[in-house]
Amino acid sequence: MEGVVRSGTGEAAKRAAKDLSIRKAGIKGESESAYLIDFHFAASPNWAVIHDLRVEHNGRVAQVDHLLINRWMECYVLESKHFHAGIKITEDGEFMRWNDYKRTFEGLPSPLLQNERHIAVLRDLMSSLELPTRLGMRINFAFQTLVLVSPGARIDRPAKFDSSRVIKADQIKQTIWRDIDKENALLGFVKTAAKIVSGDTVRDVAQQLANRHRPAQWPVPQAPASVTVAAARPASPVAALQPTERATPRVREEPGSADAGSAALAGPHCKSCQGGKGSIVYGKYGYYFQCTQCGANTNIKFVCLPGHKPRLRKAGNQFYRDCAECGMTQLYFTND
Repeated sequence: MEGVVRSGTGEAAKRAAKDLSIRKAGIKGESESAYLIDFHFAASPNWAVIHDLRVEHNGRVAQVDHLLINRWMECYVLESKHFHAGIKITEDGEFMRWNDYKRTFEGLPSPLLQNERHIAVLRDLMSSLELPTRLGMRINFAFQTLVLVSPGARIDRPAKFDSSRVIKADQIKQTIWRDIDKENALLGFVKTAAKIVSGDTVRDVAQQLANRHRPAQWPVPQAPASVTVAAARPASPVAALQPTERATPRVREEPGSADAGSAALAGPHCKSCQGGKGSIVYGKYGYYFQCTQCGANTNIKFVCLPGHKPRLRKAGNQFYRDCAECGMTQLYFTND
């Protein structure tokens, strides 16, 4: 009969109810972890935070719950798990959770191995991004993995298998700083300082990753996954990273679109002769426009809504105007 919803009581209905409960618990766990991550890192000038990132590269997919990028060129890939009855890890590294219905432990896919697959995709993807350099050499990220469980959950750890990367979500700050302190003590200040980059660079890499976000395609229409990238705080000499509203990155490449920054999208013009022929090159103080008519160099600056900080991003011989606050990417100029 139309308009009537019947609730089942058989095994199929029980499995559906269990699946729904697991999904709700997962969403709750991600939200709790996101709050704690933002609380400790989102306002720091040394970190960029991305939530709910889904990327595709060379036929592989990485669905990352949380991503932390810092000025020491480290990328923390965080997987959130919510186990209301706790989790058990065996000596062989198998993960198990308690099944209240069957009154026994049941196996589940290893979140550590899951994160390893995510890192493999991210490492390959980053090879196509614009990363900082030192003496002409690209500085690659060092990846770290952490599995976050609810602060109230119980973790039964084995004696031999290393489960130190499985932590409670409220321990994330001390765990990461312990990693950094250990790294500095082991490698020394000189090696650490050689890799450090600016807060602007961290934010630029984070925005490049956010621009590669691809929502999952479901059989039925659903709201697309969202990406949060911290925005720069203008009052700080080194761009501080603060959370903004979650928004799906949009791509727009029509220079004539009538948004707040459309005036800048006509392309660069020489400050001396007003010519538009030349190329965008990278120098000591960042990207600038080099005129082929008179040889003058012109800084590149964008204008957007108050409080917004649009930036220039290079992809091959093309340059884009990115605004994290607008969630907008627009083609700006193409070098010959």
